[in-house]
Amino acid sequence: MALRIENFSIDSASPSKTARFWAAALGWNIVHDDGEEVTLQPPVGSPEAGILPDLLFLKVPEGKSVKNRLHLDLRPNDQLTEIARLEALGATRVDIGQGSSHTWVVMGDPEGNEFCVLRTLPQAERSAQ
Repeated sequence: MALRIENFSIDSASPSKTARFWAAALGWNIVHDDGEEVTLQPPVGSPEAGILPDLLFLKVPEGKSVKNRLHLDLRPNDQLTEIARLEALGATRVDIGQGSSHTWVVMGDPEGNEFCVLRTLPQAERSAQ
């Protein structure tokens, strides 16, 4: 097949602000920012470099109004520590009707785009990856 995913595009009222949140959250680099489009890439030499698609934040006039149809699931080494860190960066917990019996936590970035912080994997499962 001659196709590959180049980037995930995320609509944003303020692409620079939203991209700065995600750059800090993921430890990725802003490689392009013209005010209308901002591109994030994993750092060179990281396990994600050259494997994961870029994140492209695009300026749009309308605000977010419904639950995302596509979102990121993030796997932390320590779920509670990462949730606290993400909240300090500007993320909030979001209720989309998921209830409280799940092992993941739904959060929203500063513009309300949902993402999930998954459970911490036990050491034995982390070693197997």
